Amino acid sequence: MSTTPGPGTGPAQQPARHDDELAHRYGRPARWPWVVGLLVTLVLVGVAGSMVAWTALRSSDPAVQSAVLAFDVVDEHQVDASVRIEMSDDAEDVQCTLRAYAEDKSTVGETTFSPSGSGRFEVDIRTERRATSVEGLGCTAAGQERAR
Repeated sequence: MSTTPGPGTGPAQQPARHDDELAHRYGRPARWPWVVGLLVTLVLVGVAGSMVAWTALRSSDPAVQSAVLAFDVVDEHQVDASVRIEMSDDAEDVQCTLRAYAEDKSTVGETTFSPSGSGRFEVDIRTERRATSVEGLGCTAAGQERAR
């Protein structure tokens, strides 16, 4: 004779039978909170993804960009910098800023200029004492708050 329990009487069947008894007595849990939570999560992920994509797209093509190519310390009170500017045709109110530093890393001069278009520009920076380096802080244009 076999000692295998019959259907519905084994240990594997007891939790399911217990769940059925609880569901019969108290009712099954509602599914709508889970569905609403999933939908809210999907909407929030979609909005966040859209914001990231919009920000990346907006920042990927700036109206103006700049780079310091070289600089030459002329004397104790002047540095000449060579700057490359790339700007789009519709860039307006373009302002570029250069800063000169002394050996102790303190700022000794700064100038802001408005380039007439794209290309290479030679810019003089007046300094209060001898400069040892020049930094391009970048250029801004109308609608482009971040200097590049």
